[in-house]
Amino acid sequence: MIDEYKGWNPKIDPSAFIADDAVITGDVTIEKYASIWFKTVIRGDVSSVKIGQNTNIQDQCMLHQSPDLPLIIEDGVTVGHQVLLHSAIIRKHALIGMGAKILDGAEIGEGAFIGAGSLVTPGKKIPPRTMAFGSPAKVIRELTDKDIKEMDRVRQTYVDKGQYYKSLQERS
Repeated sequence: MIDEYKGWNPKIDPSAFIADDAVITGDVTIEKYASIWFKTVIRGDVSSVKIGQNTNIQDQCMLHQSPDLPLIIEDGVTVGHQVLLHSAIIRKHALIGMGAKILDGAEIGEGAFIGAGSLVTPGKKIPPRTMAFGSPAKVIRELTDKDIKEMDRVRQTYVDKGQYYKSLQERS
């Protein structure tokens, strides 16, 4: 379902893949080659949501915000299954592991990795190219070039899969 909310209509680039059972409402912008996967909910009914190009929001994610605190997800971000993002900033090429929760005012640095199941508390800043894990999340180490290559591989896999699924939608 893609729907307006009080005059705000989602702006979705035609190249983006949106799963048929995703819910996207209100002030939401989704850029080129992004993918929004099955049973994900993105509500732009309090503040805006921006999703950058080549970003993937995997199955069963929940994206929302607080008043005057937009949710900003930059280019090339991977958001794993069942992640909750609420009024945060996720910088380019970050990876948010499955089941993580990122709360109001948190900022995930460029190329950072948040471990599965982690809780990033309100206002917490995770530095670029680091791995943070736990509840509450704490930086446990810097990322290696091998880690970054793997994150790039995962991201590209989702861009490719998103385009495949989009081609199936267009055929039906």
